[in-house]
Amino acid sequence: MEECPLNNKNEGARVLIVDDEIAQVEALCNTLSEQGYEVQGCHRAEDGLAALRRGSFDLLLSDLMMPGMSGIELMRQAQAIDASLVTVIMTGAGSIDSAVEAMRSGALDYVLKPFKLSVVLPVIERCLALRRLRRENEALSRQLREHAAELEATNRELDAFTRSASHDLRTPLNAVIGFSGLLSARYGAQLAGEAREWLQQIERAGLRMNALIEDLLRLSHLGKQALTLAPLDLRALVKDVLEDLQAARADHPVVIRVGALPVAMGDGGLLRQVFVNLLSNAFKFTRKTANASIEVDSEMQNGERVLFVRDNGSGFDMAQVHRLFGAFERLHSAEEFDGTGVGLSIVQRIVQRHGGRIWAEGRPGYGATFYLTLDWV
Repeated sequence: MEECPLNNKNEGARVLIVDDEIAQVEALCNTLSEQGYEVQGCHRAEDGLAALRRGSFDLLLSDLMMPGMSGIELMRQAQAIDASLVTVIMTGAGSIDSAVEAMRSGALDYVLKPFKLSVVLPVIERCLALRRLRRENEALSRQLREHAAELEATNRELDAFTRSASHDLRTPLNAVIGFSGLLSARYGAQLAGEAREWLQQIERAGLRMNALIEDLLRLSHLGKQALTLAPLDLRALVKDVLEDLQAARADHPVVIRVGALPVAMGDGGLLRQVFVNLLSNAFKFTRKTANASIEVDSEMQNGERVLFVRDNGSGFDMAQVHRLFGAFERLHSAEEFDGTGVGLSIVQRIVQRHGGRIWAEGRPGYGATFYLTLDWV
């Protein structure tokens, strides 16, 4: 064998050599040891298996044709002992077909006899590098499975806590809302103006707290709800939502325009919630606007179909846009506009579960526009 300079990233790797040619085993053991490998040589397949049972190896370098047991059978039994072991088969030029069969059976590569060290070393190094990648991938997969299990356990605990906390909060809260309502109905006329206002504030705060609990439950359950996908006529869906909202806000005249919206593939119930929340916000934030208007349409942006909901209401400062979709984030005070600050967070999660995106643009006093993408049919 020719000399080859020492440049081995796999130095210290353990190599098991099995070949019935004693001179071949000794030569390989000597040369690979000089390259920094820990090497053990055996002349019989049975001795090689015994060595594997006594200690671990990184690579098996086995002759293909040996008395009693072939290199392929040795490889199979060796991998039964250590599944992470990689194998390189040594064979003569006349047995290439058998070497290819060995690779089909699990060997990573083969080398032809007689061979040069400059040929053998790159094959060994490449196979050891693949083994290292396999082990790293296995470790990563194991970590991902462990993290997924931990996350699932945490989600179960969080869900149980949310349910328990919601139940525990509702009991005293229902008492506050109920008794404050009774007190206001029966004795409100007897109370002084300031005391009556205090009582109304207690009732409003209780109702707002109840709405927060409902939104918290809705938000926690959103990720677990299975999607039922079907083609959806968004224009019909938006029209239906607008009819309900306009009926509830008959005292709030708004000019509404709905364009020719595309058909989307999605969950009808969840996407309806998207438009209920977006359009409810549009009605709410145009409540104090003269000549209020709401527009729902779609347009092409950079070659992509984008749907938008636009109003000319109170708008918002773009410096605060990063807070817009945060749970329980509010850009307006509760005294100015009611709400819990969860609606847009719910909208974002639904759109993301459909593989889409949502973003917004606004300007104080000039309204807001919410853009979203979906899976268009």
